[in-house]
Amino acid sequence: MLDTLDLMTSHQTTQTMKPATAAKKLGVYLEATPAEFQEGVVSRTELTALQAEPPQWLQDLRANGPHPRPVVASKLGISIAGLARGGVTEPLTTEQIEALKQEMPEWLAKERATQADVRKETVRIKQMQAEKAAKAAEKTGK
Repeated sequence: MLDTLDLMTSHQTTQTMKPATAAKKLGVYLEATPAEFQEGVVSRTELTALQAEPPQWLQDLRANGPHPRPVVASKLGISIAGLARGGVTEPLTTEQIEALKQEMPEWLAKERATQADVRKETVRIKQMQAEKAAKAAEKTGK
């Protein structure tokens, strides 16, 4: 019985992911990562270690970029679709993002306003749902 248990636990495989998946989870642009990162596989343990104690290359990428589209959109306060509508299809550096914020082109101002409206609507819907749930709980409690 113990031999079977030992066999089962000693042959566990380490979960790994492709570099693209790991880069996405780390919030960095894959093509800007070191070659050894791009060419290997990343285990869950390695990913956790990278997140807990990022090496210098990861710190630099997170601080300066180039950043992937989800990070660019977030830093600009717009959606990924808004980036595309604005014609931004390439990764941007932190410096380029800051320059865009300073310039505030018309498309960016419009997308930021759209995103603000979406956030307000999301809050309104959540409040409405919470009120409905409270009323339903009140009815069942009586």
